[in-house]
Amino acid sequence: MDDTVEQAVAAFCKNSAQRPDGRAVTAALLQLERAAKRAKVAIPLKSLLGTWRLCFNAGKGAKFEAEEPAGNGFYIPKLAIARLAFTDDSAGECFLAISNELHVGPLQVHFTGPARYPGRKNLLAFDFTQLQVSCFGLKVYQGKVESKKRAGKPFQEIPMGQLPFFAFFAAQEQYLAARGRGGGLAIWVKE
Repeated sequence: MDDTVEQAVAAFCKNSAQRPDGRAVTAALLQLERAAKRAKVAIPLKSLLGTWRLCFNAGKGAKFEAEEPAGNGFYIPKLAIARLAFTDDSAGECFLAISNELHVGPLQVHFTGPARYPGRKNLLAFDFTQLQVSCFGLKVYQGKVESKKRAGKPFQEIPMGQLPFFAFFAAQEQYLAARGRGGGLAIWVKE
């Protein structure tokens, strides 16, 4: 199961056309997620730090049906660059800064904000508070992102259940794998 994910990551990084198909990668991710939950795998914060490029995505239809993996995913085209970055912003208190950016042609959309990783269930909760949009390298917009859930509260006071999150289930030197709050699965490769 992990071999299929590693093959997918290696093929993506080499820009190879010889890749495991989306259904096989999704099935491998589901099995990897299930095994990590059963084994209660703890992923250390330092494994998440760095910049990661989105490699593969399977929507919320990726799940077990009658004990069989179901769902299909797709590799992110090389022309669409989506990055996720985590930096330690806390002096050891599990608070981070998160950055999420998307490049499509000349357009760049960049979200930033705080994140926290208490370590329980490998959940990383975050809140995007700033947005910057650029086109052809020129800043078109920069401003705050408003959230009704935040309602003026400091990020540390917002309950985890009210925030978007990633539930990580694999953290290798070359890749991360997680399920998002919306139910989708993803693989990011180290940049």
